[in-house]
Amino acid sequence: MFITPAIIQTAFEVGLIYSLVALSLYLSFSILNLCDLSTDGCYTLGCAVGAMVTIAGHPVLALFAAMFAGVCSGFITAFLQTRLGVESILSGIIVNTGLYTINLFVMGLSSNISIFGTDTIFSLFKGLSTSEFWVNWHKLILIVIIVIIACALMAIFLNTKLGLSIRATGDNEVMVTSLAKDSGKVKIVGLMIANGLVAVAGSVLCQQQRYFEISMGTGMLVMGIASVIIGMALFGKIPVIKPTLVVIFGAIVYKACLSLAINMGINPNNLKLLMTIIFLIALISRRAMDGKGGSVK
Repeated sequence: MFITPAIIQTAFEVGLIYSLVALSLYLSFSILNLCDLSTDGCYTLGCAVGAMVTIAGHPVLALFAAMFAGVCSGFITAFLQTRLGVESILSGIIVNTGLYTINLFVMGLSSNISIFGTDTIFSLFKGLSTSEFWVNWHKLILIVIIVIIACALMAIFLNTKLGLSIRATGDNEVMVTSLAKDSGKVKIVGLMIANGLVAVAGSVLCQQQRYFEISMGTGMLVMGIASVIIGMALFGKIPVIKPTLVVIFGAIVYKACLSLAINMGINPNNLKLLMTIIFLIALISRRAMDGKGGSVK
Protein backbone atom coordinates (compact mmCIF):
# COMPACT_ATOMS: atom_id res chain seq x y z
CA MET A 1 0.00 0.00 0.00
CA PHE A 2 1.64 3.20 -1.22
CA ILE A 3 -0.63 5.67 0.56
CA THR A 4 -0.86 5.35 4.33
CA PRO A 5 -2.13 7.74 7.05
CA ALA A 6 1.49 8.36 8.08
CA ILE A 7 2.43 9.41 4.54
CA ILE A 8 -0.56 11.72 4.33
CA GLN A 9 0.26 13.28 7.70
CA THR A 10 3.92 13.79 6.78
CA ALA A 11 2.97 15.25 3.39
CA PHE A 12 0.70 17.78 5.06
CA GLU A 13 3.21 18.69 7.78
CA VAL A 14 6.23 19.21 5.54
CA GLY A 15 4.10 20.48 2.64
CA LEU A 16 2.66 23.23 4.84
CA ILE A 17 6.15 24.19 6.01
CA TYR A 18 7.27 24.31 2.37
CA SER A 19 4.23 26.46 1.61
CA LEU A 20 5.89 29.32 3.53
CA VAL A 21 8.73 29.15 0.99
CA ALA A 22 6.19 29.01 -1.82
CA LEU A 23 4.41 32.06 -0.39
CA SER A 24 7.68 33.98 -0.32
CA LEU A 25 8.42 33.12 -3.94
CA TYR A 26 4.87 34.03 -4.89
CA LEU A 27 5.57 37.46 -3.41
CA SER A 28 8.97 37.93 -5.08
CA PHE A 29 8.46 36.21 -8.44
CA SER A 30 4.74 36.64 -9.13
CA ILE A 31 3.88 39.90 -7.40
CA LEU A 32 7.16 41.84 -7.46
CA ASN A 33 8.35 40.19 -10.68
CA LEU A 34 11.87 39.83 -9.24
CA CYS A 35 14.29 36.96 -9.68
CA ASP A 36 15.60 36.06 -6.22
CA LEU A 37 18.09 33.19 -6.35
CA SER A 38 19.15 33.51 -2.71
CA THR A 39 16.29 31.30 -1.48
CA ASP A 40 18.37 28.16 -0.89
CA GLY A 41 20.96 29.98 1.23
CA CYS A 42 18.34 32.00 3.10
CA TYR A 43 16.41 28.84 3.97
CA THR A 44 19.58 27.25 5.37
CA LEU A 45 20.27 30.48 7.27
CA GLY A 46 16.88 30.16 8.93
CA CYS A 47 17.67 26.54 9.81
CA ALA A 48 21.07 27.48 11.27
CA VAL A 49 19.90 30.45 13.32
CA GLY A 50 16.80 28.58 14.46
CA ALA A 51 18.85 25.54 15.51
CA MET A 52 21.35 27.56 17.54
CA VAL A 53 18.70 29.61 19.35
CA THR A 54 16.67 26.45 20.00
CA ILE A 55 19.72 24.72 21.49
CA ALA A 56 20.19 27.78 23.70
CA GLY A 57 16.74 27.00 25.14
CA HIS A 58 14.55 29.51 23.29
CA PRO A 59 12.57 27.61 20.60
CA VAL A 60 9.88 30.29 20.18
CA LEU A 61 12.46 33.07 19.99
CA ALA A 62 14.23 30.94 17.36
CA LEU A 63 11.42 31.67 14.89
CA PHE A 64 11.77 35.42 15.32
CA ALA A 65 15.58 35.25 15.25
CA ALA A 66 15.42 33.26 12.01
CA MET A 67 12.94 35.76 10.57
CA PHE A 68 15.25 38.66 11.43
CA ALA A 69 18.19 36.87 9.79
CA GLY A 70 16.08 36.27 6.69
CA VAL A 71 14.99 39.91 6.60
CA CYS A 72 18.66 40.97 6.71
CA SER A 73 19.45 38.58 3.85
CA GLY A 74 16.56 39.97 1.81
CA PHE A 75 17.73 43.52 2.47
CA ILE A 76 21.22 42.77 1.17
CA THR A 77 19.85 41.06 -1.95
CA ALA A 78 17.49 43.95 -2.66
CA PHE A 79 20.14 46.58 -1.87
CA LEU A 80 22.50 45.05 -4.43
CA GLN A 81 19.73 45.17 -7.03
CA THR A 82 18.19 48.56 -6.37
CA ARG A 83 21.05 50.69 -5.06
CA LEU A 84 24.20 49.18 -6.56
CA GLY A 85 22.69 48.25 -9.92
CA VAL A 86 23.60 44.56 -9.75
CA GLU A 87 21.44 42.35 -11.97
CA SER A 88 18.78 40.49 -10.00
CA ILE A 89 20.10 37.07 -10.97
CA LEU A 90 23.66 37.99 -10.04
CA SER A 91 22.67 39.55 -6.74
CA GLY A 92 20.87 36.37 -5.74
CA ILE A 93 23.84 34.22 -6.71
CA ILE A 94 26.24 36.48 -4.80
CA VAL A 95 24.16 36.42 -1.61
CA ASN A 96 23.46 32.70 -1.89
CA THR A 97 27.19 31.97 -2.24
CA GLY A 98 28.14 34.19 0.68
CA LEU A 99 25.44 32.69 2.89
CA TYR A 100 27.09 29.26 2.68
CA THR A 101 30.08 30.50 4.68
CA ILE A 102 27.90 32.63 6.97
CA ASN A 103 25.76 29.58 7.76
CA LEU A 104 28.88 27.61 8.68
CA PHE A 105 30.00 30.41 10.99
CA VAL A 106 26.56 30.50 12.64
CA MET A 107 26.89 26.77 13.31
CA GLY A 108 30.42 27.11 14.68
CA LEU A 109 31.95 25.72 11.47
CA SER A 110 29.95 22.48 11.89
CA SER A 111 28.09 21.22 8.82
CA ASN A 112 25.49 19.32 10.86
CA ILE A 113 24.10 19.32 14.37
CA SER A 114 21.39 17.49 16.30
CA ILE A 115 18.82 19.20 18.51
CA PHE A 116 17.43 16.00 20.02
CA GLY A 117 16.94 16.31 23.75
CA THR A 118 16.19 20.03 23.43
CA ASP A 119 12.76 21.61 23.77
CA THR A 120 11.23 22.73 20.49
CA ILE A 121 8.03 24.59 19.67
CA PHE A 122 6.50 21.19 18.96
CA SER A 123 7.46 19.61 22.28
CA LEU A 124 6.16 22.68 24.13
CA PHE A 125 2.92 22.58 22.14
CA LYS A 126 2.59 18.83 22.73
CA GLY A 127 2.72 19.44 26.48
CA LEU A 128 -0.58 21.32 26.37
CA SER A 129 -2.53 18.04 26.39
CA THR A 130 -2.00 14.32 26.97
CA SER A 131 -4.85 12.98 24.83
CA GLU A 132 -3.96 10.44 22.14
CA PHE A 133 -5.35 12.64 19.37
CA TRP A 134 -3.25 15.59 20.53
CA VAL A 135 -0.09 13.49 20.83
CA ASN A 136 -0.53 12.17 17.27
CA TRP A 137 -1.56 15.40 15.58
CA HIS A 138 -0.03 18.24 17.59
CA LYS A 139 2.70 18.90 14.99
CA LEU A 140 0.23 19.30 12.14
CA ILE A 141 -2.05 21.50 14.25
CA LEU A 142 0.80 23.83 15.19
CA ILE A 143 2.07 24.05 11.61
CA VAL A 144 -1.45 24.86 10.39
CA ILE A 145 -1.66 27.66 12.97
CA ILE A 146 1.70 29.09 11.85
CA VAL A 147 0.70 28.98 8.16
CA ILE A 148 -2.70 30.56 8.86
CA ILE A 149 -1.02 33.40 10.75
CA ALA A 150 1.48 33.90 7.89
CA CYS A 151 -1.27 33.92 5.27
CA ALA A 152 -3.45 36.30 7.27
CA LEU A 153 -0.60 38.73 7.85
CA MET A 154 0.37 38.64 4.17
CA ALA A 155 -3.22 39.20 3.05
CA ILE A 156 -3.58 42.14 5.42
CA PHE A 157 -0.23 43.60 4.37
CA LEU A 158 -0.92 43.33 0.64
CA ASN A 159 -4.07 45.40 1.14
CA THR A 160 -2.24 48.20 2.94
CA LYS A 161 -0.91 51.25 1.09
CA LEU A 162 2.61 49.79 1.03
CA GLY A 163 1.30 46.40 -0.01
CA LEU A 164 -0.62 47.91 -2.90
CA SER A 165 2.56 49.71 -3.92
CA ILE A 166 4.39 46.37 -4.01
CA ARG A 167 1.69 44.86 -6.21
CA ALA A 168 1.73 47.89 -8.47
CA THR A 169 5.54 47.81 -8.76
CA GLY A 170 5.44 44.26 -10.09
CA ASP A 171 2.77 45.14 -12.64
CA ASN A 172 4.05 48.53 -13.80
CA GLU A 173 7.20 49.94 -12.21
CA VAL A 174 7.20 52.97 -14.53
CA MET A 175 3.76 54.00 -13.32
CA VAL A 176 4.82 53.72 -9.68
CA THR A 177 7.88 55.89 -10.35
CA SER A 178 5.74 58.45 -12.17
CA LEU A 179 3.61 58.75 -9.03
CA ALA A 180 6.72 59.95 -7.14
CA LYS A 181 7.13 56.60 -5.41
CA ASP A 182 10.57 55.07 -4.86
CA SER A 183 10.20 51.65 -6.48
CA GLY A 184 13.59 50.69 -5.03
CA LYS A 185 12.33 51.00 -1.46
CA VAL A 186 9.23 49.02 -2.37
CA LYS A 187 11.37 46.20 -3.77
CA ILE A 188 13.57 46.21 -0.68
CA VAL A 189 10.58 45.84 1.63
CA GLY A 190 9.10 43.11 -0.57
CA LEU A 191 12.28 41.02 -0.63
CA MET A 192 12.82 41.51 3.10
CA ILE A 193 9.36 40.07 3.79
CA ALA A 194 9.84 37.24 1.29
CA ASN A 195 13.19 36.18 2.73
CA GLY A 196 11.86 36.47 6.25
CA LEU A 197 9.19 33.90 5.36
CA VAL A 198 11.80 31.59 3.85
CA ALA A 199 13.94 31.72 7.01
CA VAL A 200 10.94 31.03 9.26
CA ALA A 201 10.16 27.96 7.16
CA GLY A 202 13.73 26.76 7.67
CA SER A 203 13.53 27.27 11.43
CA VAL A 204 10.20 25.42 11.70
CA LEU A 205 11.42 22.46 9.63
CA CYS A 206 14.66 22.27 11.60
CA GLN A 207 12.71 22.02 14.86
CA GLN A 208 10.28 19.54 13.33
CA GLN A 209 13.07 17.23 12.15
CA ARG A 210 15.35 18.01 15.13
CA TYR A 211 18.56 18.34 13.16
CA PHE A 212 20.48 20.75 10.96
CA GLU A 213 22.54 19.93 7.89
CA ILE A 214 24.28 22.50 5.71
CA SER A 215 22.64 21.22 2.51
CA MET A 216 19.06 21.39 3.86
CA GLY A 217 18.28 24.38 1.67
CA THR A 218 19.42 22.82 -1.60
CA GLY A 219 16.52 22.75 -4.04
CA MET A 220 14.24 25.09 -2.07
CA LEU A 221 14.09 27.54 -4.97
CA VAL A 222 12.96 24.84 -7.40
CA MET A 223 10.52 23.47 -4.83
CA GLY A 224 8.99 26.87 -4.17
CA ILE A 225 8.52 27.80 -7.82
CA ALA A 226 7.20 24.31 -8.61
CA SER A 227 4.68 24.64 -5.77
CA VAL A 228 3.47 27.97 -7.14
CA ILE A 229 3.14 26.57 -10.66
CA ILE A 230 1.46 23.34 -9.54
CA GLY A 231 -0.97 25.30 -7.41
CA MET A 232 -1.80 27.67 -10.26
CA ALA A 233 -2.18 24.80 -12.72
CA LEU A 234 -4.45 22.69 -10.50
CA PHE A 235 -6.37 25.28 -8.49
CA GLY A 236 -5.72 28.65 -10.14
CA LYS A 237 -8.89 28.52 -12.26
CA ILE A 238 -11.14 28.04 -9.21
CA PRO A 239 -12.41 31.56 -8.44
CA VAL A 240 -13.29 30.92 -4.79
CA ILE A 241 -9.71 29.95 -3.87
CA LYS A 242 -7.42 32.87 -3.10
CA PRO A 243 -3.90 32.93 -4.61
CA THR A 244 -2.25 32.38 -1.23
CA LEU A 245 -4.31 29.21 -0.69
CA VAL A 246 -3.53 28.09 -4.23
CA VAL A 247 0.18 28.30 -3.45
CA ILE A 248 -0.28 26.36 -0.19
CA PHE A 249 -2.21 23.58 -1.95
CA GLY A 250 0.52 23.41 -4.58
CA ALA A 251 3.19 22.89 -1.91
CA ILE A 252 1.18 20.08 -0.30
CA VAL A 253 0.68 18.33 -3.64
CA TYR A 254 4.38 18.68 -4.42
CA LYS A 255 5.44 17.15 -1.08
CA ALA A 256 2.82 14.41 -1.46
CA CYS A 257 4.37 13.42 -4.80
CA LEU A 258 7.84 13.18 -3.20
CA SER A 259 6.53 11.18 -0.21
CA LEU A 260 4.71 8.77 -2.51
CA ALA A 261 7.85 8.32 -4.60
CA ILE A 262 9.94 7.46 -1.53
CA ASN A 263 7.31 4.98 -0.33
CA MET A 264 7.37 3.32 -3.75
CA GLY A 265 11.04 2.53 -3.20
CA ILE A 266 12.80 5.32 -5.09
CA ASN A 267 16.30 5.95 -3.73
CA PRO A 268 16.33 9.15 -1.61
CA ASN A 269 19.56 10.11 -3.41
CA ASN A 270 17.47 10.54 -6.57
CA LEU A 271 15.03 13.00 -4.98
CA LYS A 272 16.70 16.11 -6.40
CA LEU A 273 16.31 14.71 -9.91
CA LEU A 274 12.71 13.82 -9.14
CA MET A 275 12.09 17.36 -7.87
CA THR A 276 13.42 18.70 -11.17
CA ILE A 277 11.21 16.37 -13.19
CA ILE A 278 8.10 17.36 -11.21
CA PHE A 279 9.01 21.01 -11.74
CA LEU A 280 9.37 20.52 -15.51
CA ILE A 281 6.05 18.67 -15.72
CA ALA A 282 4.32 21.45 -13.80
CA LEU A 283 5.95 24.12 -15.95
CA ILE A 284 4.98 22.41 -19.21
CA SER A 285 1.45 21.80 -17.94
CA ARG A 286 1.07 25.44 -16.95
CA ARG A 287 2.38 26.54 -20.33
CA ALA A 288 -0.05 24.25 -22.14
CA MET A 289 -2.98 25.57 -20.10
CA ASP A 290 -2.06 29.21 -20.63
CA GLY A 291 -0.99 28.83 -24.24
CA LYS A 292 2.14 30.87 -23.53
CA GLY A 293 5.59 30.62 -21.96
CA GLY A 294 5.26 29.19 -18.42
CA SER A 295 5.05 32.30 -16.29
CA VAL A 296 4.54 31.82 -12.60
CA LYS A 297 1.94 34.55 -12.57
